[in-house]
Amino acid sequence: MKTLATIILFLLPLLMTAQTPSPNPEPIVQANLDAYNAHDIEAFMSYFSEDVMMYNFNDGKQTANGIEEVRAIYEPYFEASPDLHSKILKRTVFDNKVIDHEYITGARGGAPFEIVLIYEVEDEKIVKMTAIRKRS
Repeated sequence: MKTLATIILFLLPLLMTAQTPSPNPEPIVQANLDAYNAHDIEAFMSYFSEDVMMYNFNDGKQTANGIEEVRAIYEPYFEASPDLHSKILKRTVFDNKVIDHEYITGARGGAPFEIVLIYEVEDEKIVKMTAIRKRS
């Protein structure tokens, strides 16, 4: 009986740790979106991991592999879009993922559009982002 009690006391902290929920990824994604809306490339980039991956769900292609490729996409995008703004239409947080349905205006002076972005967060950094564009 004493052995069983010792085993339980040893395993209890491990079991409690396993049930601790993962940190909420929403503040990371929200801060990234706030930087996007402020056109602050440095703040925007600070929320991505060094090895972040970006995908276009519609065609199944990878659009960026690593933080430098992300910067190469977004730096000229911000410069060409002085009125760029994203409005969240709906947000769902599930495990380490944040799924945003967004309404984008001012992108390179073009027409507004809707997009769904799926962010995956690990260690307080965005490690993967998948974009789904609404079909025209």
